[in-house]
Amino acid sequence: MTDTEHPSRVGKAVVPAAGLGTRFLPATKATPKEMLPIVDKPAIQYVVEEAVDAGLDDVLMVTGRSKRSIEDHFDRAYELEEALRAKSDTQRLYSVRESSELAQVHYVRQGEPRGLGHAVLCASAHVGDEPFAVLLGDDLIGRNEALLRRMIQVRETYGGSVVALMEVEPDHVSLYGCAAIEPTDEDDVVTVTDLVEKPAVDQAPSRWAVIGRYICDPAVFDVLRETPPGRGGEIQLTDALLQLAQRKPADGGPVHGVLFRGQRYDTGNKIDYLRTVVEFACERQDLAAEFLPWLRDFVDRHPAAGDDA
Repeated sequence: MTDTEHPSRVGKAVVPAAGLGTRFLPATKATPKEMLPIVDKPAIQYVVEEAVDAGLDDVLMVTGRSKRSIEDHFDRAYELEEALRAKSDTQRLYSVRESSELAQVHYVRQGEPRGLGHAVLCASAHVGDEPFAVLLGDDLIGRNEALLRRMIQVRETYGGSVVALMEVEPDHVSLYGCAAIEPTDEDDVVTVTDLVEKPAVDQAPSRWAVIGRYICDPAVFDVLRETPPGRGGEIQLTDALLQLAQRKPADGGPVHGVLFRGQRYDTGNKIDYLRTVVEFACERQDLAAEFLPWLRDFVDRHPAAGDDA
């Protein structure tokens, strides 16, 4: 389809960040889970950087109570900057100013945690009648993957909404929303015909799971306003997308999926968070030379659980 048929380009990103982070208590009692560091940078900064790399420099954070440190992180820290400047510590000065210069970052409060669909609905006044991206902070995508940029291209070609899909093991399907799909003429693009939120293994329509990247048509807002609470008493974004998947382009449909086979880091639970920190450290040129030999020695001295000592 042409740009005339889909004249509105994706220009804004929405980052839901109102969750309580209960899996990481007590660390998240006073610190938002989005601010937990991946080496020396909070996870949420990687998400904003991904949006900016895809050409989206207008970012709306949907926050909640006790999330003020997120706002502080993306604001200027004049006293700290002056102290670093006085020490001629230009490297650290750049690092603390970088987050405040990434994008135009805006904020809206989600009064109560009523699900991802409700968090997205909180963005309606800021987004308006434009397609927009949604990036979940639990999922970090490898810097060289360009997944979000590809999803924007698919939206420009087909219209409607776009979800990122990744194939998961059968025993993991109940952790995600899973999609029933039909092929298109493009190898990495499918049409989504059904979405089931966290299905039982024997009820999953496929092993293609929705991960935390979406391009949403603005029609999703009207659907979300009429979407009743679903699983867990929450308003599910997947329920709204399912309705859009059954619509024609003139009414906000359809929904396509981009099949992602690249590098994804899940920071939503402790084990995967630790794996992410280790992988990021091993990829850092300033750390790997010292960290990797120590890590190999540490593993050699600590056999896996169940192994003989």
